[in-house]
Amino acid sequence: MAATARIATGAVIAAAVAASLAGCTTGPGGPGGAGDGAPGPQKAKPAPAPKHVVRLIGDGSTAFTGAQPHLPRPERLKPGQKPPQFVVFSWDGAGEDSQKLFSHFREVAKENNATMTYFLSGVYMLPEEKRDLYRPPQHSPGRSDIGFNDEQGIADTVKQLRLAWLEGNEIGTHFNGHFCGKGGGVGEWSVEEWKDEIAQAKQFVKTWKTNTGLTDAAPLPFDYDKELIGARTPCLEGQRNFMRAARELGFRYDTSGVNNQVWPKKKEGLWDLSMQLVPFPGHSYEQLTMDYNFMVNQSGTKTQGDPAKYDYWGHQMRDGLLSGFRRAYEGNRAPLVIGNHFESWNGGTYMRAVEEVVETVCNKPDVRCVSFRQLADWLDAQDPQVLAKLRSLQVGEAPKQGWESFLSTRPAPAPKGAPGAPAGRQ
Repeated sequence: MAATARIATGAVIAAAVAASLAGCTTGPGGPGGAGDGAPGPQKAKPAPAPKHVVRLIGDGSTAFTGAQPHLPRPERLKPGQKPPQFVVFSWDGAGEDSQKLFSHFREVAKENNATMTYFLSGVYMLPEEKRDLYRPPQHSPGRSDIGFNDEQGIADTVKQLRLAWLEGNEIGTHFNGHFCGKGGGVGEWSVEEWKDEIAQAKQFVKTWKTNTGLTDAAPLPFDYDKELIGARTPCLEGQRNFMRAARELGFRYDTSGVNNQVWPKKKEGLWDLSMQLVPFPGHSYEQLTMDYNFMVNQSGTKTQGDPAKYDYWGHQMRDGLLSGFRRAYEGNRAPLVIGNHFESWNGGTYMRAVEEVVETVCNKPDVRCVSFRQLADWLDAQDPQVLAKLRSLQVGEAPKQGWESFLSTRPAPAPKGAPGAPAGRQ
């Protein structure tokens, strides 16, 4: 049944491609041609441009389908305008498995006017029997600390990636084998080794049809070489050399570090959009905005700890994230960056916590729950002097004289053609 559905979906794409090509035909039988039944010579009319153009790339695993839908144009802040409160929900190693968490949170996002970033692990697009195609830096071919996938898992993941992108979400990368610590972990990789790892992550996405044999399935609707502009490294290790490699490859941001809740700046030429420290209810220290870190500080290395504490632990994460949100929303309006995994650690309590946070914050006035791409677009559209002024505000600090006074200086006009420039200047 699943295979039949995938073939049917592929047929729809094939029909769209055929329709696009047919719409450009102007030969015999076309408008004004000898076979159109017209009583006499007529001036040929141009065929209407097809609404959905699909241009397959390589083996058809990916395709160019035009501009991404539901991607808003960023606008510069006006003088005295309070910044919006950005919140980024992101997922490491995004893939669809029997838990159906990818599809679930796609629906959660749609229901709450949110878009998110999904950091895909490249080996999730590679079947187990083709594992030797992966040649990880400092490890033998076919090695991966998170395993590989099977045909059904790849087909399910591709479906979710396709739908997520069409809904305005971003597809980033979490690289491949997820090697941490000593003995060849990503923290020991050179710039050139990072480039090789990135190239392989792209390649597995661009050749999943060849590697699975699912040649009739619909492609991913984007050019991954252009779509991929940011990442999070495994275990937040190896950031320095990764960023050097990423800058040379045209990436625009990284989210592999630990920040306070202040406005971001560029590092190594990339926007540093790392996760942040927020209050940890019941503790004097702050906690990183990631489910894994909450878990480690609650149940240690046990991913399924004491069931009697599941609700408490989930509420602790939810309330910590909401405290961080309120601190920014009522204070300096610094973007809040949250990282998660599609896992049912401690009975799934962290998934419930994240869902409650999405439902609580994404529908508030002036709040924009966005992907990293959208946040980077907005930052690029702003006057650098305005961003510098925003960065002068400390954690939770609102302007003493109010936003209108704090940002009253008229910003420099955006250069012609730059993001945020008035439409008439493009």
